[in-house]
Amino acid sequence: MHTDTERCVRAVQSKDARFDGWFFTAVLTTRIYCRPSCPVVPPKPENMTFYPSAAACQQAGFRACKRCRPDTSPGSPEWNLRADLTARAMRLIADGVVDREGVPGLAARLGYSTRQVERQLLAELGAGPLALARAQRAQTARLLIETTPLPMADIAFAAGFSSIRTFNDTVREVYALAPSELRTRAPKSRPAPTAPGALSLRLPFRTPLNPDNLFGHLAATAVPGVEEWRDGAYRRTLRLPYGHGIVALTPHPDHIACRLTLSDLRDLTVAISRCRRLLDLDADPTAIDDQLRADPLLAPLVDKAPGRRVPRTVDEAEFAVRAVLGQQVSTAAARTHAARLVTAHGDPVDDPEGGLTHLFPSTGALAAVDPETLAMPKTRRTTFTTLVARLSDGSVNLGVESDWAETRARLLDLPGFGPWTADVIAMRALGDPDAFLPTDLGIRRAAAELGLPSTPAALTARAAAWRPWRAYAVQYLWATDDHPINFLPV
Repeated sequence: MHTDTERCVRAVQSKDARFDGWFFTAVLTTRIYCRPSCPVVPPKPENMTFYPSAAACQQAGFRACKRCRPDTSPGSPEWNLRADLTARAMRLIADGVVDREGVPGLAARLGYSTRQVERQLLAELGAGPLALARAQRAQTARLLIETTPLPMADIAFAAGFSSIRTFNDTVREVYALAPSELRTRAPKSRPAPTAPGALSLRLPFRTPLNPDNLFGHLAATAVPGVEEWRDGAYRRTLRLPYGHGIVALTPHPDHIACRLTLSDLRDLTVAISRCRRLLDLDADPTAIDDQLRADPLLAPLVDKAPGRRVPRTVDEAEFAVRAVLGQQVSTAAARTHAARLVTAHGDPVDDPEGGLTHLFPSTGALAAVDPETLAMPKTRRTTFTTLVARLSDGSVNLGVESDWAETRARLLDLPGFGPWTADVIAMRALGDPDAFLPTDLGIRRAAAELGLPSTPAALTARAAAWRPWRAYAVQYLWATDDHPINFLPV
């Protein structure tokens, strides 16, 4: 979008928050860059130039605005809509791969040369992978500076910097303030964490956001010991690169309150990225709802409760295993099967608030499970053991870098995998916004009630007009039922 100057100028002049994260406005006279909704008086159009990322602004010598804090805007929805090289690279960078494995590790995961990845990101985003990762480190550092009492040295290494000097130089360059000055200027009314070592922060999103099906689905399918709904918050354990964590997510009208307890602070960036992905917070609900509303039979559902998101996952392999456990059984039965695996093979964790006891078992641990101990039909047992073996040896990859079409085809080659299982994994684990479930009983029932075609082939043909947002249409169709997944827990 940043190449459409006229459209960008209109968005800046109207202070339209819907475009936050889509592009950034750099002001040539002040050398400051802002989000489109910055509350200050807009500059003259001839003094504006536009960039696709905060990193590109920083590369060009602009510093972040102190009023609108453009580094805290929601991420671009482009990276969750697409499955090309750039989008996959951006998802990996958000997951901290460059900090942990460097640019060669990023390129190896994508299956391209380092040079090709750098060339592609520079062409589309105006910044290479190192600059993009640096911008992310700066944002994490600012978050820790402003919301925690941690010493600056601890913050530097937690944010991913290799030295305190690099941390100081980067913060000064990006924000035109020293780290100590950032802390002094931070709001004094910080939310007090409820547990020792907890970090409290706000996750922004584009409005509207309907929390009913989002948190309702997560709470209704929660695996005991790994997930729970408590005091208006969804809580769960997290398996992270350097350790583990516990997160509590509470919906508010203009943000999601996030409280994180981490065994290693270096996992903060990854934990935030996975929580945003879990709640689909980078989606553009206006674009999605406008297209679905064009169908006269879907329009009443969208108008009744706009802003539905797709409930996703913090662990793609975990979700795939749970999808198999849930084949042809009720939600309660699927939770029971998963809870047994967690108790027997999950890694125990200490929850200061009680309630959560384990991490979901790793694929390596599940691959070592004796099939005869699994209380499920023989055919599903074969499906389960084959899946965890493929996930464990890497022949099936469900990571954020995976190609959606290729991964779906590999899943369909596994025994016991039909279109429903492959598509629900594509929708909730891979994050494909166009995944569709025409064979789902709830979808077919809703279609019949609304006057849509109820046979899978006819419904798929009708749903072509909903592309590329069919996964969101699924949420609106599911919402016609009175299943607990559609209601925010009381």
